[in-house]
Amino acid sequence: MFDRRFFDASAVEVAPLLLGAVLRHGTAAGSVAVRVTEVEAYLGEADPGSHAYRGPGKRNAVMYGEPARLYTYFTYGMHVCANVTCSPAGTASAVLLRGAEVIDGIELARDRRQTSKTHADLARGPARLVVALGITLDDGGADLAASPFELTLAPHPLPFETGPRTGVSGAGGSHDYPWRFWLPGERSVSPYRAHLPKRGPAHPA
Repeated sequence: MFDRRFFDASAVEVAPLLLGAVLRHGTAAGSVAVRVTEVEAYLGEADPGSHAYRGPGKRNAVMYGEPARLYTYFTYGMHVCANVTCSPAGTASAVLLRGAEVIDGIELARDRRQTSKTHADLARGPARLVVALGITLDDGGADLAASPFELTLAPHPLPFETGPRTGVSGAGGSHDYPWRFWLPGERSVSPYRAHLPKRGPAHPA
């Protein structure tokens, strides 16, 4: 049974517990499910790397709503990224889905990700994960406990590693906030990339 209270905690607490979770998304073309292998935590107004650092607005309204919702946004003007909202309504906090292994609907995922040369590459990285699942910007605000989504947590916490967030700069950057969590030994975990000063934050939530 889905328990929304699980997501009432901060993103830093929820993020490692999402490792091993299965996220399924159904579309007219079919259903794809992934097993989450990599995430990043963002703590809203307490976190300079977060979209909610300067408070609520139209773009980040979903982050201030009910937990266990999908928060989507464009990055670099061409890619969509997906996050799971955390914390009680009124407090912005979210977990970026950075990497996953496709475990069902593999042929559909391959059709969506035709540039992928290996199975591990289908959802390795936040933009690829979204494409493989068929998530669009319009899915922002969707309830992850209701159709067309289904989120099933791992039956128990899994061993994980932690390190700097990818491409996040300044006071909210990599060494100040080592809030990237991943399952060790998983090929679908994306490679770490440090911040590039001219481009700004790569995948904040």
